[in-house]
Amino acid sequence: MIAVRPLGLERVFEIRPERFSDSRGFFSETYNHKQFAEAGITEEFVQDNHSCSARAGTLRGLHFQISPLAQAKLVRVLEGAVFDVAVDIRPQSPDYGKWAGIELTAEAGNQIFIPAGFAHGFVTLQDNTQIAYKVDNYYSAAHDRSIHYADPALSIKWPDIGVAFTLSEKDANAPCLHEVQPMKPAGCQGVQ
Repeated sequence: MIAVRPLGLERVFEIRPERFSDSRGFFSETYNHKQFAEAGITEEFVQDNHSCSARAGTLRGLHFQISPLAQAKLVRVLEGAVFDVAVDIRPQSPDYGKWAGIELTAEAGNQIFIPAGFAHGFVTLQDNTQIAYKVDNYYSAAHDRSIHYADPALSIKWPDIGVAFTLSEKDANAPCLHEVQPMKPAGCQGVQ
């Protein structure tokens, strides 16, 4: 069984699969198509991704793919912990530009489901954090886009973990949300 909790944005959910523990450890069914469909998550996942970040404070995102290869994601932590964020980037949505965040940990076994039309990012809260996530469309470099994690218009409250964030060059130079439609190459103005 899974427990599903809305996170305040349309179809963005925290998912907690049941765990069965004994002296050996635990067993958990992390994905079951029938149970997810009963919860309203009917996407067909086609690709699994695995990411490892060596240091706490590694920030990846905010990433998304544009149509026709926009992606829904089901994200979970295999080792360590992250603060995970989804941003509604659907121009006609009443929640456009709003975000939801949640701490995902290997210990808790919780997951986040992020539908297509949302940007996704996370910052690691522990060294050697590993995440796995399913997507419902294949990766396409031609459709891959980013939004700056510190876009002032989004006002995401990233946790202060006592270290400067480590970012890729792509993420450090990503545009703000208002610059993404149409795609402009300039970096996010007003971001330090």
